Amino acid sequence: MNDRGIDENKIIRGVLEAQSGTVLIRGNDGEIHFAGEKIWSGYVAHWTGREVCARYLPQVEYETGNPIIIVWPAPPADREPYVELYYNERLVKYPASFFGHNAVNVNDSIFNYSHLMNENEMMNIEEYFYRPALGEFAPSPLTGRFNIENRSRPCYDKFGRIFMRNIHVLHVEGIDTESLMNIYSGELDLIRNTPRDPRNPEIYRDFNFLRRSCSTIIRDGLRAIGYKKIVGFAPRDLFVSAARCFLAERKKRSIRARVFITKQLKVDEAPYSALSPLLNPLNAFRVRGIYEDNDTG
Repeated sequence: MNDRGIDENKIIRGVLEAQSGTVLIRGNDGEIHFAGEKIWSGYVAHWTGREVCARYLPQVEYETGNPIIIVWPAPPADREPYVELYYNERLVKYPASFFGHNAVNVNDSIFNYSHLMNENEMMNIEEYFYRPALGEFAPSPLTGRFNIENRSRPCYDKFGRIFMRNIHVLHVEGIDTESLMNIYSGELDLIRNTPRDPRNPEIYRDFNFLRRSCSTIIRDGLRAIGYKKIVGFAPRDLFVSAARCFLAERKKRSIRARVFITKQLKVDEAPYSALSPLLNPLNAFRVRGIYEDNDTG
């Protein structure tokens, strides 16, 4: 329970409904939730009539000052321990996103590493994929982009990734998730404890595209638990290399692996994403194979 008397951990499950200008969630017991509160239009556009989960976030919506409501699709049943490597396509309005982005999910904990200090974080699935474009998560209403000139109302333009990009997914079961969790948690602690550069405190001081980036940190974690064939320092190249490695490993060990694409859910706040270039010319041929050979083995 927060200081507003709101339980941010209470999850409501029911059907998202929009009728006569009112958006609400009708619980499985028939009880109505969130009627008269602001539920983001992106959810309404894509999930009206579907079973969803919802809860309050600690962040507030700027116009009303009320807690933001996050909504996400009802999750699947419990599954085996797993790792998912994500290649997020590039955001066309940001030059810094030209090569795309990698993140890694270890048993529902998503590790995100970035050149921006505030984006180095471990997140749960709903916040990584499904945060609404409201409050600090939204783009600036003036520029349509990241803008923190107004420190009391920053606009980080980092809402749910599935509303911002196509996401290519490598799903793997049967590898050492406990060791990976420890490795990636340690990397996050190291970043957070790195002294800030007073000239540019928003930036992670030790970020380096070739040696210390979202891709290389994730790559080195996978190599540390034995997958030495995984190479690459750019997001899409790393994804191709890791996919080929784990698809091949299925034939040698008790590993299950598959590759698929989760399509961007289009909303007004974000243009369609685009594929980033492959830096290794051979990967232009290899990439086709990972999507063709993606059964679970």
